[in-house]
Amino acid sequence: MKRSTDRIRTTHTGSLPRPPDVFAVMRTIAAGKPYDHQAYTAALTKHVADIVKKQVDAGIDVVNDGEVSKISFQHYLTERLEGFEARVPPGGLGPPTGPIGLDGEDAKLFPDYYANVLKNNPFTDVVPVAPRVCVGPIRYIGQKQIARDIANLKAAMTTAGAEEGFLPASVPVPDAMTNEYYKTYEEYFTAYGDAMRVEYQAILDAGLLLQIDFPRLVSGWDGRKGKTLAEYRKWAEGRIELLNHALRGFPEDRIRFHTCYGVNMGPRVSDLQLEAIADLIFKIKAGAYSFEAANPRHEHEWRVPAKVKVPDGKILIPGMVTHSNPMIEHPETVADRIERWANAAGRENLLVGNDCGFQSTAGNTEIPITIAWAKLHALGEGACIASKRLWS
Repeated sequence: MKRSTDRIRTTHTGSLPRPPDVFAVMRTIAAGKPYDHQAYTAALTKHVADIVKKQVDAGIDVVNDGEVSKISFQHYLTERLEGFEARVPPGGLGPPTGPIGLDGEDAKLFPDYYANVLKNNPFTDVVPVAPRVCVGPIRYIGQKQIARDIANLKAAMTTAGAEEGFLPASVPVPDAMTNEYYKTYEEYFTAYGDAMRVEYQAILDAGLLLQIDFPRLVSGWDGRKGKTLAEYRKWAEGRIELLNHALRGFPEDRIRFHTCYGVNMGPRVSDLQLEAIADLIFKIKAGAYSFEAANPRHEHEWRVPAKVKVPDGKILIPGMVTHSNPMIEHPETVADRIERWANAAGRENLLVGNDCGFQSTAGNTEIPITIAWAKLHALGEGACIASKRLWS
C-alpha cells in the first residue's frame, strides 16, 4: 500500500451511481428474468473502463470499479455464497428504506424528518433482497464473478494509468442472516468467514488491495436498544475477533478496513463518535482504516489521533468529502481538512477519501451521478492544494 511520501494521495470508499443501462439489467437479474449475458458482461467491462478513467481524471490515486457489478452487498452475497435460502416475511418485504434505520434512535428523535424522507423515498427504485437463512453447508461459489470483477478492474487500470486499485468485499460476520444449520454460532461464523476467505484471497492474489466493508460495526449503535457503551464495545470486540480470524495469514499492508454510520442524509445526532471505538478499530488486522470525517457530525474527529494512539505503520483514510449531503465541498475547504489531519496524524500516514459510498445500494437517488463526480473532483483538487502547503 503506497504512502503519501511526496504528496497527499487520494482514494474513495467504493460505490458510485450505477450507469442506467447496467441498472436496468440488474433489475431483470434480480427478478429472475432472462437477459443477454454476453451483452451485460460487455457493458460491465465498458463501464468499469469509463469509471476508472474518470477517477484518474478527477485526481484519484487508488481506484476501484465503482462496484458496478454489485446491486448491493446483500444481493452480491446471494450470488457468491451457497447454503442460504430466501425467506420473505409475512406481508412481503414492504417499502425499501435503505440505510435509514426507522427503528433506531435517530428516527425516534426526529420522526417528522424521517416521515418526510419516506414520502419522497430516494430508495424507491432499489432492488429489495429478502432475508436469508443458513440451511446448509456454506460454500463460496462466486469464482466467476470475482474473476470478472478483477479482470475488468485490472484492464481498466492499465488503460487509464491508475497507480493502485482495490476491490471492496463484505465483512465475514453474518449477523443479518439467521442460522438453522450449524449446531453453534461459533461453527456458523467460522464457516462463513472461511467461505469469504476465498474471495479475499482472489483479490490479494490478483495484486489488488482488499477492502473489508463493515458499516454495522459503528452504525449498529443507532439501534442499540438500551445497550450501554461498555456492552456495545464488548459486542464490537467479538465481531472484530471474528473478522481477524477470517483475515488470518493475509498481509495486513494490503488490506483496508472501512466502516461508516449506515444512515446517509439525516440529523445523525445518535451516531457513535470515533473516539468511543477507535482503539478497537485499530485492533483489526488491516494496514489502513477508512471512516467518516467530513460531515458536520464527524468533522471534529481529526482530534482523535491526539487522544487514541494510532498503531505504528498504519494509514488513516478519513473522509474529506461526504455522501451525506449534496453540497459540493470547496477544494480549499477540503485542503483545510487534509491539513488538519496531516498535522494530527502525520502526512505520510494519511490517505484521503470520502465518508462512504455514493450509492451503496444501486438505485438510491440521494446523490445523483453528476454530484458524485463533482465531489471526487473537489477531493482531487483539495489534495493538490494541501500537498503544496504541506511540502512547500
